[in-house]
Amino acid sequence: MRIELTRRMERTFTDLQARHGRKKSEFCLCEGVRCCSEVLASPAVADVALAVVSEKLKSDIPGLQQLPLAEVADEKLQKLSGTVTSQGILLLVKRPSTDADQAVVCRDPFVLAVDKLGDPGNFGTILRTAKAAGLHEFWYTAGSSDPYAPKVIRSALGAQFSMVLREFPDLETLCAAAGKKGFKNIYLTDPHTGESCFECAGLFDKSVVVIGSEAHGIGSEAAGCRVTIPMPGNFESLNAAQAATIVLFEHVRRVTSRRG
Repeated sequence: MRIELTRRMERTFTDLQARHGRKKSEFCLCEGVRCCSEVLASPAVADVALAVVSEKLKSDIPGLQQLPLAEVADEKLQKLSGTVTSQGILLLVKRPSTDADQAVVCRDPFVLAVDKLGDPGNFGTILRTAKAAGLHEFWYTAGSSDPYAPKVIRSALGAQFSMVLREFPDLETLCAAAGKKGFKNIYLTDPHTGESCFECAGLFDKSVVVIGSEAHGIGSEAAGCRVTIPMPGNFESLNAAQAATIVLFEHVRRVTSRRG
C-alpha cells in the first residue's frame, strides 16, 4: 500500500535516532537491507507500522510490498537515516517486549546473559552470535545498551526481532529468576580465574552464562561459578563480543561433536 510520508512521520523517524526520543516511543527503527529483510522474515513483520524506501532501491525484499510503503528521494531518506550512507530502506517497528516475566517458555539448554554491557556494537554483535549459535532467548541487566537502539539493531542484523529478550534490574534478580525457570547453575565469565570453558562439563547444562561489561567485568561479590577462557598470551582480557563468541561456539562444538 503506497502512502505519502508526512512531516509527522518524518519527525518520528528523526526522534528515534536519539535515546530520549526512543524512551518516549513505542516504536524502534530498523535500517538497511539485511536488517530489514530479517525483520520481514520474522514474526515481527506483523508489528511493522511503516516502510520508507528510496526511489532508487533495487532490492526486491520479500514482504515489503505488503506494508504501508512510502517512496522518497535519496536525499530525503538520507536525512532520516542514522548512517553516513543509507542503504535505501527504513522500517518503523513496534518495540517487542523485554519484560523479564513475559509468558514465554525458554526452549534453550542454557541462557547467555550480559551484565551492564554498555557498548552498542558489542551488545548487537553478541545478540547476532547468540542467534547464529541457535539460542532463542537473551537476558541482560539494566545499564546495558538499549537492544532496540538503531546501532544495536544494525550490529545484530535484526536478530533481536526473532528472539525473546528479558531485561532484569540487576544480576542478583536475574540469577534468582533463573532458578525459578529451572536454570540451576550460574557461570560468571572471568578473564583471570575459574575453570576453563573448554573443560567445564556443566557449562551448558540448564545454566546461565554471564558476560560482564567491557570496563568492569562482573563484580567479585556476584554469586556463581567462575569460568574463564584460557589465554596463553597472558593478556589482560578479551573484547566482550569475542569472549561471548568463544563461549557460544564451544556449545556448538560440543553439540556437533555428539551428533558426529
